Formats: sequence, structure tokens, C-alpha cells
Amino acid sequence: MIPFHRLLALGGLMLAAPAMAQTGPVVNAPSGAVRGASDRGTVVFKGIPYARPPIGALRWRPPVAMPRWSRVRDASAFGPACVQPQSKTPTSVYSPAQPLPVSEDCLTLNIWTPKNAKNAPVFFWIHGGALVTGSSREPMYDGKRLAERGVIVVSINYRLGVLGWLAHPQLSAESPQHVSGNYGLLDQIAALQWVRYNIAAFGGDARNVTIAGESAGGLSVMYLMDSPLARGLFQKAIAESAYMISMPDLKKSVYGAPSGEAMGQLLGGGLQAPDIATLRGMDAQTITDSAAKMGFGPWGTVDGLVLPMQMVDAFDQKKQAPVPLLAGFNQGEIRSLMMLAPKPPATAEAYETAIRDRYGDLADAFLRLYPAADYKESIIATTRDGLYGWTAERLARKQTAIGQPAYLYLFDHGYPAMDTAGLHAFHASELPFVFGTIDVLPPRWPTIPATADERAISDAIADYWASFARTGKPVAANAPAWPAYGNAANYMHFAATPQPETKLMPGMYALNETVMCRKKATGVGWNWNVGLAAPKLPDKTAGCD
Repeated sequence: MIPFHRLLALGGLMLAAPAMAQTGPVVNAPSGAVRGASDRGTVVFKGIPYARPPIGALRWRPPVAMPRWSRVRDASAFGPACVQPQSKTPTSVYSPAQPLPVSEDCLTLNIWTPKNAKNAPVFFWIHGGALVTGSSREPMYDGKRLAERGVIVVSINYRLGVLGWLAHPQLSAESPQHVSGNYGLLDQIAALQWVRYNIAAFGGDARNVTIAGESAGGLSVMYLMDSPLARGLFQKAIAESAYMISMPDLKKSVYGAPSGEAMGQLLGGGLQAPDIATLRGMDAQTITDSAAKMGFGPWGTVDGLVLPMQMVDAFDQKKQAPVPLLAGFNQGEIRSLMMLAPKPPATAEAYETAIRDRYGDLADAFLRLYPAADYKESIIATTRDGLYGWTAERLARKQTAIGQPAYLYLFDHGYPAMDTAGLHAFHASELPFVFGTIDVLPPRWPTIPATADERAISDAIADYWASFARTGKPVAANAPAWPAYGNAANYMHFAATPQPETKLMPGMYALNETVMCRKKATGVGWNWNVGLAAPKLPDKTAGCD
């Protein structure tokens, strides 16, 4: 990949900046001067472009670096979110108060800096949203409180849905490397290159960057750990509620899924678009909404270049980025994602019969972890562990195996409004505590009490995350030491307060690892097809038991 500064030099003419604010601190970065805003001890710069707009002929092409702009650019407002499906009647706990402004011209980033920062560590945030929705402009991701801890926070937008992840034979033919798809991941890498080239001007240390993300952001963290193109652009990683599922291959069908290129052809046929030129001529919102209705799933594609192999293989073969890691998941992940869990049967007996039919010689171990006596809760826990719990512990084990410190956590914190709503420790509920934004929530999010106890656990979590970004070791004031996973299988249990414990959910990892291995060995994909949704598993399989 061409270094960012070379791309910048090749960018051509200087760009005129948009209308600018007349007050605020100015940073003259290599990519151009930007004017931000001071905010009580921190400085924030919003909506800085890190690549050319991916529009017209640049749709479904790798990001192209911006040429240096010639005048001071106003950086007082967030850029629009990348194009995504728009809900007319939002009812999700995650829905924003107002529909997000969206545009195909969306490749921007935001920076929060401590005042007078010098060689500060960089916390590089990748938002979640299933690679379909989300934005760096979410108020919950405000970086001010982390910046107050001496960390520079960078949050980014990246292309989503069909515009970010489409593979197609004609796109592969256009590419000098004969690959397509993974454009959203290439955006993330381009943003990391921008940080490498520019962040010193903001007081940051370009050699002390922590990539961090939740859900699809955590998935992206694993993609970046897998990708040779991102190697050296970060030194630490945080993966919150990540999921190490099987991935499509660019050229061939694997694990029961069609190739990425075949999916692209199917989509083009469904849209009555005979070629890429036609698809490029379609309205961005129309193609996004149509692809979502047709069931297009945006995933990273194994292409031999950007993503050389399945994530599980990269970590098994010790080819992942050799960096310190912090990873974990939430006790109630699925309580806000019930669409991922299969429908409960009518009786406990029917549940047990179905599990024994699917899991065979593993059924006893499965039912010890997920018993029939409380089968509705067991269904929720099964999907949680098959996606998020197994992944978090796998990451901790695999980094430990290559000699890197790994820190595992379980977020199990509740409060009255959350628990009353049946959403104890739901998916993403740790985020306000990480960013210290417990008083800035979406309208349907259970209200966090304005108490000293809630602020204290938020302060502890933010301290742990910020110190990990600084040194690779999570430390918090007025909170217990967090030991690395190591041989003792240590983890931090965030309940009412942080408590270090050992051996998270005994048996959970071993069962889910064996299930994944058997599926993989027999050509079956692994994702949320667990429990009642699992295929009939083979008996003991060589290399898996």
C-alpha cells in the first residue's frame, strides 16, 4: 500500500476550504490547517476529511487521500453519517433522537485533545452498527472525558452496507490487485494512515495508537488485527462485544455461504443493474435501502490481500497483530438483540429434546451450561456466548499464547431503569461508562441514575480504558488491580463495582470452541446458529476434541 504521505503528495491541486469559523484554536497539520473549539480544558476538531469523497467513479474503490487544503478549514461541526437505512418510526433502544444527516461524502474523523497535549496516547474509536448503521457523531461517543485523562480520542466514519462492503466480479476486474469488497475496512486503514501522518500536530504520539470498537467496531478491530495492510498502524487493541464469525470468500463458496462476488452478482440482478456502471449511477440511498430489503449482509471478505484468511485461522496460526489486548462482553448482550435468538419452544422437554438431537455427545455439557429448567434464559445465554463470550475469551487466550498481555472483562452492571425494562447489561450498555457520557443517552435508552455510585464505576472504567491506551495496562484510581488473563484465566467482573475474578463461566469457552471447530471441519459456518438454531453436529471430529 502506498504510504499516506506519498498519496497526499500525489493528490494534485490544493482544495479550497469551506466557510470557516473565525475563533478557536488552529492546528496546522500536514494535511492542512483546521480550526477547532475549546471546551473547558480540552479542544475538539470535528468533521475533518481523511479521504476524498467516495462518490461517482470513486464509489466502490479504495479510499483516495485528500490533497492538502490551502486555507484554514472549519472543524466545528460533525460531518454527515455514511449512507444507511433510515427508519421512519425508530423504536430501538439505540435509535437517535433525530434521524442522522447522511451523505456518501462521509469519510471524516473527529479529534478530542487534552489542552497542551504532547506525545499523548491515541484512542482510535470505530463505531458499531452491524456494518450497516452508526456514526462517529453519536453524542455517547463524545471524547471529552477520556481526553481529560490525557488521551487523544479520534472517532471515524467509514462506508457502510452495500456501499462499503460490496464485492463483484467487475469490481475485482477493475482492481490492480483483482480484489473487491472490504472498502469500509480500507477506509478504517486510511484513517489510521491519516493519524500516523497528522496526529503529532495535535499533540499525539503516532507510535502509541490503540484501536478500539464495540460490536461491529469490535469486529473491525479483529479485521484490522488480521489485515497485513494495517500492521504497524496501531500498538494496542480494545474489542468490546466482538464476534469472530465465519466470513465469505471472494471467489468461492465456503462454509455454506456463496462467494462475495456471487452475492454482488445476485444483488445486481435483483436491482436490474447489468453492470457496475449502472450500479454506480444509482442513488446512494436507493441502493442502500434496496440492498437491505434484499437481505444483503455486509461482511469482511477473505480476498487474500486485505483479509488473507478467516479470523479464526489468523489467530490459530499466530498471524494476528502482536499487540496487547483488552476484550470483553456484556452479561445481557441478547436482551436488546432478541432477533438473534431462536424462538423458545413450548416446554422445557421440547427444548432438551431439540438440544440432544443437535448436540449429540456434547448435549450433556451444553445442558449443564444452558439448562432446560430455565430454558428461556438459557436460549439468551447460548446466543450471547456463541457470539460474544466465546470470542472475548478466545481473543484473550490467543494473545496470551503469543506472549502479549490480554485483559478480559464481563460487564454485568445494572441499575433500576435498565433492570426494570428487562435489559440488564444489554448490548452496548457499557459505552456510556467507557466514555463518561452517562448523562448523554439516546431517548429510549434506560436512564442512568445521577448518583455517586454510577459516576464512580464510569470513572473506573474510563480510567482503565485510558490507562490501557497509555501503557498497555489497565489501571484505575480507587479501583482494584486488573490482572492479565495469563495462566490463571483472570478477568474483571464489572457488577456494582469492579471485582477481579478467575475462570469466567467454566466450560463456556471449551464447549463453544469445540462446536466451532466441528462446524468448520464439516464445512458449516459459525455465527448465531447455536442452541436451537444449530445444525445437527457431527460426533467427535479429528482435531476438535
